[in-house]
Amino acid sequence: MQAIIFAECKAKMPVRIERVSPRDGLDEKPIETERGYELVDRRIPDDRHHVRNSTFVRSLEEAAYLVEQGFAIRMGAPGKRPSLISPARLRIVRT
Repeated sequence: MQAIIFAECKAKMPVRIERVSPRDGLDEKPIETERGYELVDRRIPDDRHHVRNSTFVRSLEEAAYLVEQGFAIRMGAPGKRPSLISPARLRIVRT
């Protein structure tokens, strides 16, 4: 019962996923497409950048959970091409 209550509280907390060292000091954010936020399991060799290997989720909470499990997330900023960012280069902020 305690785990269920904790999971419900955790899911309702606002979440931000930030890049620890953004390119050119820009404010890079996760890119949301029609399919949702795109994440890729870093254990996939060579072809991990292909869409067929992507996992899409609808919320930042789900994306944060997958980043904590080792998934990379596609992030970008205006004027910069989006790229996959490894979890080691990310910070998850729950407020």
